[in-house]
Amino acid sequence: MDLKTGLVGSGSTESRELDLVIAGGGPAALAAALYAARYDIDHIVLESYQPGGQAALTAVIENYPGIKTITGGDIVTAMKEQAESWGAVFEMASVLSAEPLKDKIQIKADSSTYMARNLIIATGAAPAKLGVPGEEKFYGRGVSYCATCDAPFFRDARVLVVGGGDSAVKEALHLSDFVSELVIVHRRDKFRAEPYLADKLLSCGNCNVMWNTTLKEIKGDESVKGVILNTPEGEKEMKFDGIFMYVGRKPATEPFANLIELNDNGTVRTHNIVHTSRENVFAAGDVTDNDLRQIVTAVSDGARAASAVFDKLQ
Repeated sequence: MDLKTGLVGSGSTESRELDLVIAGGGPAALAAALYAARYDIDHIVLESYQPGGQAALTAVIENYPGIKTITGGDIVTAMKEQAESWGAVFEMASVLSAEPLKDKIQIKADSSTYMARNLIIATGAAPAKLGVPGEEKFYGRGVSYCATCDAPFFRDARVLVVGGGDSAVKEALHLSDFVSELVIVHRRDKFRAEPYLADKLLSCGNCNVMWNTTLKEIKGDESVKGVILNTPEGEKEMKFDGIFMYVGRKPATEPFANLIELNDNGTVRTHNIVHTSRENVFAAGDVTDNDLRQIVTAVSDGARAASAVFDKLQ
């Protein structure tokens, strides 16, 4: 072993032995990192190439206790800085695979391999795709999954938002500050979002809602020009400059499929909140099957998972 790096040579493959690897970079992972550092657990956080996870892309957060309003980027930056101040160790890398090996877990990342006594999976979830014609073709050319990222490109444009949950309504409200007109289509007859958010959208001056309506196709040439919608009155073609999609999340669990039990929808099957089917693997945040997916619950999960690892190491 190299005493400076902690790397263990094994032929052409080097692996570092640790008590804990935390996979992910969002609020759940950051909370786990803070607690791991405070518990003095030998750990590393393998942070994805989108630091802060989906939370970092949220324009406005108004439901985190003790903070009246804050941007997603600001809150995750504060979380990471706090964790680092306690000695949390971060590396920007994606987990490629995780396999059981005796009483440890072999975790392969982009350029490193780790042998971990424990693993916390906090890799979150990415926006799900609807799968309609034109969605892939026009991604980045009018189709977006992030209003916080792309709203400035649609200033004074006419845009369509697909979805009816918290994410769709929050992002639609953010977009409404940039665009000339916004239409949101929802397959049901009322929003699933918080009533406060729904009421705010319904009173938005440049926003219109089409209920019981679904997106059938996205049309255009070099960029998005319009859509075909399925409405209660039949198919309807409408012109739009941009389409923003919020139709759920796809959990980032592919690297862990051979390690633990997953649910049919790809989330990690948990019991006692953060425990999985393998005793030294824990899960936290949006990657789990817990029914409430908020920053505050992700932080709670991360703290619980790190505490469970600490108890196990005693």
